[in-house]
Amino acid sequence: MDRYRFILSGGGTGGHIYPAVAIANELKRRYPDAEFLFVGAKDKMEMEKVPQAGYEIKGLWISGIQRKLTLKNLMFPFKLISSLLEARKIVKQFKPHVAIGTGGFASGPLLQMAESSGVPCVLQEQNSFAGITNKLLAGKAEKICVAYDGMERFFPKEKIVKTGNPIRTDLVDAKAGKQESTTFFGLDGDKKTVLVLGGSLGARRINQLIEKELGFFEEQGLQVLWQCGKLYHDEYKKYDSDAVKVLAFVNRMDLAYAAADVIISRAGAGSVSELCLVGKPVIFIPSPNVAEDHQTQNAKALVAKDAAIMLRESELDAAFEKSFTDVMDSEEVREKLGKNIKKMAMPKATEHIVDEIEKLLK
Repeated sequence: MDRYRFILSGGGTGGHIYPAVAIANELKRRYPDAEFLFVGAKDKMEMEKVPQAGYEIKGLWISGIQRKLTLKNLMFPFKLISSLLEARKIVKQFKPHVAIGTGGFASGPLLQMAESSGVPCVLQEQNSFAGITNKLLAGKAEKICVAYDGMERFFPKEKIVKTGNPIRTDLVDAKAGKQESTTFFGLDGDKKTVLVLGGSLGARRINQLIEKELGFFEEQGLQVLWQCGKLYHDEYKKYDSDAVKVLAFVNRMDLAYAAADVIISRAGAGSVSELCLVGKPVIFIPSPNVAEDHQTQNAKALVAKDAAIMLRESELDAAFEKSFTDVMDSEEVREKLGKNIKKMAMPKATEHIVDEIEKLLK
């Protein structure tokens, strides 16, 4: 038997790249001598992130369709044809045993060509509202691994397996306590802590909200661990003090989660899966600027199970302080939200996805 070869594609954002890398790592753990190849979009972040994780990647000349008429849209047919031809060549040369797609434009041409060459395909959909590429590929996939109930709205029911989303292993094994974590960030172990997460680049609207509410948090005797993102750090670092820690990026997420009493966050699929595992009360402020408004759908899925609070960006000025106080003033509410979100955690997601991939090895 020759060594197994796995081809993976997903990218454009960390939400597609991280799951692909996690799946590759688990496959590598089970098959140490297997060969891996990633395929991404030439100018996107996967071209940097995947090699950092120790894997080879090839880039396709592909991008999404813009929602308005632009020069980029006129180029789309040429990019698509170029990417399909390049993807066919890559599949022919690499001869994968299984192809795995985690969403994003580049996975379209790759999985299309893998399937037409007789390679079994597995899709992994992170969101509660399926992305365009995965919806187009669903008919060609053997299995579709999802994180939410009700996904038969988008995919053939017999192909769906609910596995959850891959989560960073350091969070699954996290053991840090409140005292150790507050000390690490230079916070007061006796005060309640608000953790603010806007993603690695930052979220402008959340940052504006936190800036406006700093006085309100101070009146409540709270301290703030504020991850404002690298795009905004220069603008907000002036607020750094004993009770407010302003960070571009959090390297020790396990400690940040351990320090938090309440969390304010975007509702990207990866964040939601992590926060389920953490089991703390969360106020989600979904980004309205994402495809199919999927962050709002992700947050709603938790709100429906009494597992989180959601505020739209348009409601923040009017509703934030009351919603926040309702959570902070009631230990009962915080416990209920923490307990219910924890019930939705799927810590073994990566292993379950790889179990499905293994069934296709022949």
